[in-house]
Amino acid sequence: MAPRILLARHGQTAWSLSGKHTGRTDVPLLEEGRRGAGTLGERLHRAPFDGLPGAEVLTSPLARARETCELAGFGERAISWDTLMEWDYGTYEGMTPAEIQAVRPGWFIWRDGVPGGETLEQVTARADEVVARARAADRDVLVFAHGHILRSIGARWLGLPLDFAARIRLNPTSLSVLGWAYGEPAIESWNDLGHLTV
Repeated sequence: MAPRILLARHGQTAWSLSGKHTGRTDVPLLEEGRRGAGTLGERLHRAPFDGLPGAEVLTSPLARARETCELAGFGERAISWDTLMEWDYGTYEGMTPAEIQAVRPGWFIWRDGVPGGETLEQVTARADEVVARARAADRDVLVFAHGHILRSIGARWLGLPLDFAARIRLNPTSLSVLGWAYGEPAIESWNDLGHLTV
C-alpha cells in the first residue's frame, strides 16, 4: 500500500481561540487543548490506526505541537523537524484577521503573503519538502504541526497551488489523512473532529 501522511493539528491555545496569527510565538496549550490532544491520542491508538506501529512520527519543534504529540502518546517516537514550523507571519504575528484588515483592507494571506515574514514561495517550498519526505517513505507518516502549514501540505499533496489551502479549513486537534485514489494523490479525510464529540 502506498504511504499516507496523517496530519494532526495542535490543540487549542489562547491565540488560536481568539483568531490571532500564531507563527513562531511559543504559545502553550489551554487545558481544553491538552484534553483534546489526549483524546486524539486515544483515537490514534484504537482501530483502525492501532497506534500506527510502523509509522514515522514527525513534530514541529514549537511547544504547542510538541506537547500535543506527547499528550497523544507519540512523544518518544517523534522526530522534531523545523520544516514543520508554522508560517512566519512577520509583522502580522499576534494580529487577528480583522486587525490586519483595518490596516490593509482586502488582505488575503494566500494571495498577498505577509510583510517581514515568509513569502508564499518559501511556504510552498517547505510544504513540498514535507510531501517529498512522506512520498519517499515506505510507511505512513504522522505529522503534528500547525494550521497554515498543514493546509499548505494538503494543497501541495494534491499538486495544487498554495492558495487552494484557503478552501480547506483546519480546526485545532483535528485529524486529516492524505492518501491515494486511482493512483493519484487524494484526501481520505479532512478536519475530522470525531474524537472530540464522543
